[in-house]
Amino acid sequence: MFDSLESKLKSRNFFGENSTHIERRDVLKMGLLGFLAASVPLISAKSAYAAGQSQWRVAFKHAHTGESYSGVYRVGDKYLPDAFKRMNYVLRDFRTHEVFPMDPHVLDLVSIIQNKMGTGKPMEVLSGYRSPKTNAMLRHNSEKTGVAKNSLHMYGQAIDIRADDYSSKRIRAIACGLKAGGVGYYPRSDFVHVDTGDVRTW
Repeated sequence: MFDSLESKLKSRNFFGENSTHIERRDVLKMGLLGFLAASVPLISAKSAYAAGQSQWRVAFKHAHTGESYSGVYRVGDKYLPDAFKRMNYVLRDFRTHEVFPMDPHVLDLVSIIQNKMGTGKPMEVLSGYRSPKTNAMLRHNSEKTGVAKNSLHMYGQAIDIRADDYSSKRIRAIACGLKAGGVGYYPRSDFVHVDTGDVRTW
């Protein structure tokens, strides 16, 4: 299913041609159910069924809390609210405990990367959602780590990942090959940042 995804990803701007991120106030107004209903999947159910794939799975464990999620989060063109309720909790800002709706598309990207890795083991997540308070603190305390002032983590559009049995350099190569958003590689800290913003690498 994922071979046909790459061309779709390259030509899609998920939230409009002039949008670089999801507005926090809009997400809060819509709520999780509305957000999921408004999200357009990366690949149609018809294409997924044709490829023999109707259920989308993802597996990850948060490095800082030990909490995890493993299972189906999307069937055809429909994202599953119960799955996102759990994933949003696991991917919350672990410093402030604030839960925020994650962009379904960034979970699609993690699922695609995981599928291409072919290991079957959970990804390790270092950071999912990041509150503005936490983002400001990290920028102040870690000027050289590249924490962006308007980080897409604050909009639920970014995840920092790595894997025990797969090099971060190889994960970066897979993510860059999708050309579906931003990809940052941090070899010293051994993780890869993926997001659903503009296509760019660093």
